[in-house]
Amino acid sequence: MTPANRTPVRVGVFGLLGSGNLGNDGSLEAVLGYLRAAHPEAAVDALCGGPEAVTTRFGIPATRLHWYRGEYRTASRAGAIAGKGLGKLVDVFRTAAWVRRHDVVIVPGMGVLEATLPLRPWGFPYSLFLLCASGRLLRTRVALAGVGAAPIGDRPTRALVRWSARLAAYRSYRDAQSRDAMRAMGVDTARDEVYPDLAFALPAPRASAPPDPSAPPGPVCVGVMDFHGGNDDRARADEIYRRYLDGTIRFVRALVEEDRAVRLLTGDECDASVVAAILDAVGSPLVTAAEPSSLADLMKEMAAADSVVAIRYHNLICALKTGTPVLALCYAAKSDALMTEMGLGAFCHPAREVDADRLLEQFRALEKRSAELRRTLAERNLAAARRLDDQFNSLTAALFPATGRAHTSRKAP
Repeated sequence: MTPANRTPVRVGVFGLLGSGNLGNDGSLEAVLGYLRAAHPEAAVDALCGGPEAVTTRFGIPATRLHWYRGEYRTASRAGAIAGKGLGKLVDVFRTAAWVRRHDVVIVPGMGVLEATLPLRPWGFPYSLFLLCASGRLLRTRVALAGVGAAPIGDRPTRALVRWSARLAAYRSYRDAQSRDAMRAMGVDTARDEVYPDLAFALPAPRASAPPDPSAPPGPVCVGVMDFHGGNDDRARADEIYRRYLDGTIRFVRALVEEDRAVRLLTGDECDASVVAAILDAVGSPLVTAAEPSSLADLMKEMAAADSVVAIRYHNLICALKTGTPVLALCYAAKSDALMTEMGLGAFCHPAREVDADRLLEQFRALEKRSAELRRTLAERNLAAARRLDDQFNSLTAALFPATGRAHTSRKAP
């Protein structure tokens, strides 16, 4: 308990949380689990994209990230453009005022130092810079915990990301290539560590029995994404989307022709249109869609499947965490790195150039090695759990030095 004469540590969490992205919310859930276990005396609140959703689900007070409510709508009229511009100015003072109220601010995972999906510099990169600059000026420790990073071609975005990282008091990354990317951008990473993605700290459902080789093939989970490429692909975004969608439809149709049940999964609210397009194109009762509201929901679906094919990064993590063999449609190097780290590097397929025939060939190879891959994943998940205990102990040492309390894992993966 906190002594009566000592104010509880005030901890803020920051990011595009509660905005419909299950991966982002899963990272928040993992950090809240750590805080409640290791620092139950801490008073926690959020500055985030969806404050109502965060408060409802996680039970912590939350404040809207942007003053201008139309931040994520395209500004085509003079009034909207003026509103966005004014909002950027107001957010300087709003962010600083929020940071001032905290002893520590944690950015829980997410790809906050990358632009592998379409991103404008005046969007989240600007918000992250305001946070880290405010932390440095107001002497509030800002931690970028288990974040993703990647090389960035756009110069304004790269500058904001570089300065955000430099101004943070603590940095750790979810893979080695993220640390390498920040080093290449001119950030001193000598003291920065690499740990598994925070979502690996979430509890997984009880593992189901491996598929019986003599039984008929079981269901396949297919995770989908409203995928149009990244920042550097804007000129051919429609072409990339059409190729991805057409290839995925052909793949699902081929599974149906083999009498396989297919369960479509999303990772963000925007993916619903892709699900609808696949259901309409295939038109089979063997193809159904789930409506997951958390990574826990995704893991339950995947634990019941024989195999998974997925594109979103945190959908891959959910499959890997449950020990279900997964084939990755990779849109960024982070997915290839994750699959290699977990022992499934041979089962990656380029999301920008989906070839249904090649995808089917890889899928059949995946299923033939199912038993072996499940054993590999069990071993790698144990190693990930141990490394994440190190991550949380590192956070405690850096951000809560007065407590000296070590974090210990509550559940085996």
